[in-house]
Amino acid sequence: MISGRTILTGIKEYVLITVGILSYVLGWTIFLVPNNLVGGGVTGMASIVQYASNGAIKLGVTYFFVNVALLILALFTLGKNFGVKSVYAIIIASIGLNVFQSLIPSGIITSLALENGKLMSTIIGGITSGIGIGMTMSQGGSTGGTDIVALVVNKYRNVSPGRMILMIDVVIIGSSILVPSYTPSGDLLPLSEKITTIVYGFILIVVNSTVLDLYVSGSRQSVQVFVWSKHYAEIADMITGELHRGVTVLDGKGWYTKAPTQVVMVLTRKSDLNLMLRMVKNIDSDAFVSVASVTGVYGRGFDSIKGSKSPKKS
Repeated sequence: MISGRTILTGIKEYVLITVGILSYVLGWTIFLVPNNLVGGGVTGMASIVQYASNGAIKLGVTYFFVNVALLILALFTLGKNFGVKSVYAIIIASIGLNVFQSLIPSGIITSLALENGKLMSTIIGGITSGIGIGMTMSQGGSTGGTDIVALVVNKYRNVSPGRMILMIDVVIIGSSILVPSYTPSGDLLPLSEKITTIVYGFILIVVNSTVLDLYVSGSRQSVQVFVWSKHYAEIADMITGELHRGVTVLDGKGWYTKAPTQVVMVLTRKSDLNLMLRMVKNIDSDAFVSVASVTGVYGRGFDSIKGSKSPKKS
């Protein structure tokens, strides 16, 4: 039977995925596409196709069909749960990349993107789309394309998603010089501007991958918490029963009082810390708590150690 907590967690995940996709789509449709900028990944490929076809083949069309093929790869390597969330994300993004281009008023695009120039649009678009990818990936989904490839590689190797995406995207952006590119007004982009666009594209993927890594590493940051309290058993039961985190109770001795004491030790995500502290305070307002950041936590409920298995000795 599915618990209410599981349902609420699922709803939260899909809401955050939706917000992430919205951020990703707005970054492209407001700042990047109106300036004929090229990015990496499947969306970058789709933008090249849209510019080359003079707008006949919209961004979302190419994005959808290429991602269908990549999603099949993800289903075999990342599991069905990943696939369900990513199918949802890809469908929403495909619709948004087409609809928002005609839905957003031209005045907003002019004031926010065109009047601020290509460099500022590249930076803002990279930040906005990077946050969107990071938010989606942190909930177990994907905006498709090269971040699917990055997650597949990240499953088996300790390679950051941002760095993996960066390497693939350099190839995609560089290939844009080989095909013609038309502006929204129908003018053919000269070679000199195409070279400049490639430079902006490299700036875009650096900003995008940096923001992505910052977001993902921040959402996975863990803390180590020590709690000294006479109500240690009740606090330990609360952490295991309601927060679903493992707890270790250590035997100690107060050197000043020479009295025995018990210390509750727990490792948890930083995002859960405030909730835990409030719950501890409700049980014992006089509890003494120590919190320290940790550089890495590996094992059940946290990150896994990736890498090839050592060969068995004969």
